[in-house]
Amino acid sequence: MRYLALLHFTEGHSRTAIATMLKVSSTSVNKWVTTYLSQGLSGLDDKPNLGLSLAQQASLKAFVQQRSLSEQGGRLMAKDLSHFIQSEFGVTFKQANIYRLLHQLGFSWITTHSRHPKQSEAVQETFKKLPNGNDP
Repeated sequence: MRYLALLHFTEGHSRTAIATMLKVSSTSVNKWVTTYLSQGLSGLDDKPNLGLSLAQQASLKAFVQQRSLSEQGGRLMAKDLSHFIQSEFGVTFKQANIYRLLHQLGFSWITTHSRHPKQSEAVQETFKKLPNGNDP
């Protein structure tokens, strides 16, 4: 499709007309033409998918497991994972891809009520034993 767009471009068609002919957005045609003009035909080749290696996936999985089981009461959010991936591996993921990656690693994105760091079960049990005026 990219090469066909360039063929039309070299034949003198406008970018808008090319987008209409190929039924794609004019933004796509503009990107293709700009890339072609700056990098030549090789700039339009498919780029390798820059995902995480198996070792990086294992490291991410260990990070998620360790953080999700912590007793700190906090939540592990997509932005935390994105920051970890960026700082550790130098790869940037969009939020939707963070969720996809978690699913691939066998995780589901379920949030629970977090525990407050100052929460005390002993105080809760004492509170439950206090009369509330509705007791028989």
